[in-house]
Amino acid sequence: MGERAGADREQQAAEGEVYGYARVSSVDQNLNRQLDALRAFPVAADRIFEDKTSGKDFNRPGYRRLMRTVGPGDVIVVQSIDRLGRNYREILDEWRAITQVKEAHIVMIDMPLLDTRTAARSVTGQLISDIVLQLLSYVAQVEREHIKQRQAEGIASAKARGVRFGRPRIPLPPQFDQVRGAVSAGRMTRAQAARALGVSASTFDRWVRRERLK
Repeated sequence: MGERAGADREQQAAEGEVYGYARVSSVDQNLNRQLDALRAFPVAADRIFEDKTSGKDFNRPGYRRLMRTVGPGDVIVVQSIDRLGRNYREILDEWRAITQVKEAHIVMIDMPLLDTRTAARSVTGQLISDIVLQLLSYVAQVEREHIKQRQAEGIASAKARGVRFGRPRIPLPPQFDQVRGAVSAGRMTRAQAARALGVSASTFDRWVRRERLK
């Protein structure tokens, strides 16, 4: 084990710096599982870049800093393939940007076959890595599409059962009809009516429109 660990350290040193990247798609999710996996790789804590934002584009501050920092021979470690992008095309584009433009390596913790340090040593290794990459990118995209479809179906089903989404409606104040009549008669302005009811002018207008449709 000691010889293996020593060989691994020598390999990393020869390849360049080792960086980690972790991302979640919303601010209320946490990065702990990814960070634990990166530190165990090991990646030094000060070389882990993080983002808590949607993968819909790559205007992510942590990812941008990582891409400005990494150079030829460096290694980028991520826990799983879907941390690189939201769909098949984006994952492949970023993979190629890292391995071909930056001439750096990628290591996928959850899928040891996706380790370009190993694949780069042989044509067969590179072929296997490319095949696995495309397959997993496709699977990740299909799974996200299925999740979105299930969410849409669940929302549609809930609406059909009368479940309401979004913020609850503000109930009409008892004096609404009187105030609305005053506005219609020209005795009050919309702004005055809204202040009298303790709401914004846009809420007052929405109430008026809603009552007209009844």
